[in-house]
Amino acid sequence: MNSKFLGAATGLALLATVGASPAPASSAPRPVPVRALPLGAVDLTETRSTRTLQPGVTLTRIVRGADAPALAWTVEIAIPGGATSPDPDAPPTALKDRASADELTADVERVGFDARAEHVMTPAVADYAGGSLGWRVRVGRFDSQSAATAELTLLRKAGYAGSAVYTGWDGDPADRGPWRIDVLTIDPARFGGELRASYGPDLENREKTSQLAASAGATAGINAGFFVLDPKAGAPGDPAGVGVYDGRLLSEPVNGRPGLVIRDSGRRSTVARLTWEGRVVGRGASQVLDGVDRVPGLIRNCGGTADDTPTSLPLHDVTCSDHDELVAFTPDYGLQTPRGEGIEAVLNAAGRVVELRSPRGGPLPVGGSTVQATGSRVAELTALAQAGRPLRVETTLRDGKGRKVAASPTTSMLNGGPELVRDGRLHITPATDGMVQPGNPSFYYGWMHKRNPRTLAGVDAAGRTVLVTADGRSTDALGLSIPESAAVARALGLRDAVNLDGGGSTTMVVDGAVINDPSDAAGERPVGDALLILPDRS
Repeated sequence: MNSKFLGAATGLALLATVGASPAPASSAPRPVPVRALPLGAVDLTETRSTRTLQPGVTLTRIVRGADAPALAWTVEIAIPGGATSPDPDAPPTALKDRASADELTADVERVGFDARAEHVMTPAVADYAGGSLGWRVRVGRFDSQSAATAELTLLRKAGYAGSAVYTGWDGDPADRGPWRIDVLTIDPARFGGELRASYGPDLENREKTSQLAASAGATAGINAGFFVLDPKAGAPGDPAGVGVYDGRLLSEPVNGRPGLVIRDSGRRSTVARLTWEGRVVGRGASQVLDGVDRVPGLIRNCGGTADDTPTSLPLHDVTCSDHDELVAFTPDYGLQTPRGEGIEAVLNAAGRVVELRSPRGGPLPVGGSTVQATGSRVAELTALAQAGRPLRVETTLRDGKGRKVAASPTTSMLNGGPELVRDGRLHITPATDGMVQPGNPSFYYGWMHKRNPRTLAGVDAAGRTVLVTADGRSTDALGLSIPESAAVARALGLRDAVNLDGGGSTTMVVDGAVINDPSDAAGERPVGDALLILPDRS
């Protein structure tokens, strides 16, 4: 068990060892028992330990298959297009058709390596039929990462690209673990604090989850939504989907994708599919808004307007573009708005136009805001924004049934996807949410099918908000595929659940310490926002 968890666990109570002898009786409160996690063989040992962090908030650590034997390491080679590929000029990728994989296997074997082609099959989910994803090429089976890395070095000298991978990350349901999962449960019947999202001093910069928790004096917290990482995709730290903080919409939804909606500080939480409408309104006229608090022309995860390229549908980890946009900026964005061609209407705290600047970009007046226009939208904003006259931004959020979603100062909304559980049933939606990319099965393979660190959240039948992190990308914690994430959420009793940002972002902080093991080599990753549990300060 992670020493960071034990070190912070004053009053720790061992709840159960699933599949072993019952734990000794304890006077500490016990949560309602849940099913053993549906991971690996049914005979695996599973331990659960819990403690109360504050009234209404419990932390449970689940370790499954701690005594699992080590699995092999291997080298996975990137497959070039090849003479037999449908697209010989395609870039190297993890998966291709069988002919391309067989061609590469034979080529690698000719220069003295033990290569093999492996067929990758993936399970069906709610909106994707699954089946064959393609073929991968691997070299050797090794007892250690260092041995696999040494083989990779020889392969690179021979002209091949690839990576050393642990076979436990493949997602084989017969694997025996280990898995390490942390669960925060907020019971509205006893919770007197606050549950709210935080992005730090501004939207355009990233902070670590531990920094956000410390700044807010939080008891606990997890990383939250997807965000821009590459400056070429926008402002690093900007939420890549819906972001509502203290009831204010500061980032528009990726249209139709699910979000975690926290109302009344966690006393009424839901998972909802969200769309939005925005307008810039002047005297006697208005224009449709494209976005809020993001770099004009760059739509991370897509799902914007009909004129976006290459699509207006959600497309995960892709940045769509639009040369003709109208984007509003609040004081929360940062000290300077993005610079570039176009114009910008600068509004004072009273909402009146005090300046039209071109090129766009510059400081925001104290308490003020701006609206930027690019391309064909420049003429529209120029006609609308008259010096000294009021200009206001109106936004409306709607759920999947078209109903308006109201937001009070105690409302937070965080972007996510895919959906995992709906009404207590598995409901995994990668095609709807942009994780199925036509012509690129390698994306689905790496992002959905393989095991990774994951962060997920939802609400159970008792109305409790549940926040979950699963460590991964190590031999001590295999991580979860997305189907496994959904199965875990349902086993934990979640009625509705959604996947949040994972991988190197997955972080849980308790009492000022990071209690999980973030997978980035550099340690904890700075993120766009976090969901924080605050103590009762009444």
